[in-house]
Amino acid sequence: MKNQRKAMAYGLVTVLLWSTVASAFKLSLRYLEPAHLLLYSGSFSTLLLAVILACQGKFGRVFRCSRGEYGMSLLLGLLNPFLYYQVLFKAYDLLPAQQAQPLNYTWAITLSLLAIPLLGQKFKWKEFAALLLSYCGVVVISTEGDLLGLHFSNPLGVALALASTVIWALYWIFNTRDRRDPVVALLANFLFGLPFVFGYCLLFTDLSWPPLPGLLGAVYVGTFEMGACFVFWLLAMKYAESTARVSNLIFLSPFLSLVLIHFLVGEEILSSTLVGLVLIVAGLIVQQWPGRKGG
Repeated sequence: MKNQRKAMAYGLVTVLLWSTVASAFKLSLRYLEPAHLLLYSGSFSTLLLAVILACQGKFGRVFRCSRGEYGMSLLLGLLNPFLYYQVLFKAYDLLPAQQAQPLNYTWAITLSLLAIPLLGQKFKWKEFAALLLSYCGVVVISTEGDLLGLHFSNPLGVALALASTVIWALYWIFNTRDRRDPVVALLANFLFGLPFVFGYCLLFTDLSWPPLPGLLGAVYVGTFEMGACFVFWLLAMKYAESTARVSNLIFLSPFLSLVLIHFLVGEEILSSTLVGLVLIVAGLIVQQWPGRKGG
């Protein structure tokens, strides 16, 4: 049953929670290595998804998938959580949160570009305009406004933040072929992806019991960023009479996030960050702008 008020409520809760995660990433990384944050947060998220499915009476479906669906989960689990969050957390480790968060927000532009060769979609004028606006914003943020010198504050961090958008876009493109219940599929993906995370930690890091602030941060990230936000957004889409009205709420998230980054993380928000973020969001709005019929 459609209920726009309920859809907007779920959408707003999702956006508010999304707005906190950049701060949560940065605060947690003060105590944990990126790989350890992924291991602990991914584990908590997996547990949460299992509880949600058990409450819905769908938990058994995770173990009744076809061989092809398990193969899909292996591929998707490598992309998310393993590669995506590994790269994203490392970007947050290297960059100020006010830079990493807007750069990662360009994933929707990356998705539209990759959909051209991978899904056979046509390249339209508004895709070019969105690309130009958004990546002008990326340059402004990455250079901290030094456009003439083009001196990037941390080239590796910028490269990783942009690489995370490619991984996330690929995840969603491949995910379009998955016909399973979204939460069932996500749990299966995490069950396949977590062994790679654990193996990476064993081979390349020194595993030890995490400090309490880091563990609490991982619980928060796993509960909300990786788990609850996904479920709340699905509910918002399920109840929406107008998905466009709900989807437009996401444009609040990066600006709310900057406020929280300032007060919780203690970063002084640069004017170049605000200018760059406005350009990125403008690009996303252009991308979503309804074109003329047949255009």
